[in-house]
Amino acid sequence: MMEEFARSLLEKLLDAHEKAEAGRRSREAALTKSNLSPYHDSPSLQAREAFETVMKAARAERAITFENADRGSEEGFISRVVINDPKALASFLGRVPLDIVLGNARKALEPLIPRFPVLANVLDQWKELRKVRGSDATSIQDWIDAIKVIDFAEENFAAGVVSMPLNEASGKLFKDTKRIRRLEVQIDVLLTGSIDVSGREGYEIWNDIGLFREEHPVRMAGKVIVERRGVTARLDIPYSGLPADSVIRLASKPSMVMTIENQTTFHSEARRRQGEDILLIYTAGMPNPPWRDMYVRLLGELPKDVPVYHWGDVDEGGFRIASVLAKEAAKAGHTLKPYMMHPDDVPENHRRKASLRTIERMVYFAEQTGWESIAKAVADTGFTVEQESLA
Repeated sequence: MMEEFARSLLEKLLDAHEKAEAGRRSREAALTKSNLSPYHDSPSLQAREAFETVMKAARAERAITFENADRGSEEGFISRVVINDPKALASFLGRVPLDIVLGNARKALEPLIPRFPVLANVLDQWKELRKVRGSDATSIQDWIDAIKVIDFAEENFAAGVVSMPLNEASGKLFKDTKRIRRLEVQIDVLLTGSIDVSGREGYEIWNDIGLFREEHPVRMAGKVIVERRGVTARLDIPYSGLPADSVIRLASKPSMVMTIENQTTFHSEARRRQGEDILLIYTAGMPNPPWRDMYVRLLGELPKDVPVYHWGDVDEGGFRIASVLAKEAAKAGHTLKPYMMHPDDVPENHRRKASLRTIERMVYFAEQTGWESIAKAVADTGFTVEQESLA
């Protein structure tokens, strides 16, 4: 019991020293009376000796030095412990020294920064002993494996395979059908290019790279006739759910096409506008490759005078989705326009102040979408808002 306590204190001492080295702590790392009180207060001579045995063994390895009280009731007790050699202490505790851990991380990830610039931010966080969404510098293999997943998906896209079951892909890559699920954080960071929490659900992340746990139909609404495999008919009221690859083209000309990021908003708009000759399409967050292929097919058949809009969150994720949709719309010869996504459209009481990093990312994706005026307004106003609050 006391041996474990002694080792836990030495772990704490090494952690404190490493934080001081990383600039996150100004005081010298030391174990003082408050840390040592369970040892001091123990009525058992055997327990105190067990504690001291561990400390003396660490001192023998030149890992630490300690002082003994020389007066009063605590005379002879260890009263203060400091580090003598952090590498020796790490070795004593069975830990890899921090400089080696960080060196291994840099060696593995720095060559990948040109492709994934966010890895520079990851390494900076680790250098300061800060975790990236729960991941620290000992998790290098998770990041390498996450890149393998993204590469696998890109190879599939190039070969014309735009969608694959998640477990099947995981089994092919790692001979472990659950491995990819455990890489959700790393894949999300690499895809979004941001170490901040994205708020995306797992299925949205998998959608990005053409993987799915279970296939979901595309939800579409409006007074519009759709040609699909087997039947050409008006969409159901309030909406229809159709396999993306079954949708061939539109058999009627809508007055407008609008994609909607969030489910609640889509359902509300589908009911409210069910009698209008417009086409509403739910993206389910970031749309997957089959959805995007369908989107290009539909827009490609429409005259250029049919306006194409997107309504999403006024936040990093919302503008990121818009930037992807804008590229797909451009393939079909259309320009994506914003709907209720300008900061001026957001009432004061719905605004939430955002961090500088988040605003920078919002501006970046708004510019990628081609919405320069919105990008400037986002930079000036500095807030986020979720779409449902505006519906």
